[in-house]
Amino acid sequence: MSIVSWIILGLIAGALAKFLLPGRDPGGLIVTTLIGVAGAFVGGWLSAEYLDRPVVQDFYDPAMWVAAVGGSLVLLIAYRLLFGHSRERR
Repeated sequence: MSIVSWIILGLIAGALAKFLLPGRDPGGLIVTTLIGVAGAFVGGWLSAEYLDRPVVQDFYDPAMWVAAVGGSLVLLIAYRLLFGHSRERR
């Protein structure tokens, strides 16, 4: 897959992760979208490295989508844990 395909996959995965984890995010829509793109890369890499499921060239592979959404969820949860309460500390 090309880098553009990974970015599109990440945007969709980020939107799905946001749908599965509703609530306010510290960075807003743009940061959540960037987390989705990074999550797609992380999920694909983890899937290939540790789950013995290599990334295929098919954009419609369900395992790749699950890995991308899973990676986005993990990064979104980590981001909320690290930066989620920064507005309330003032």
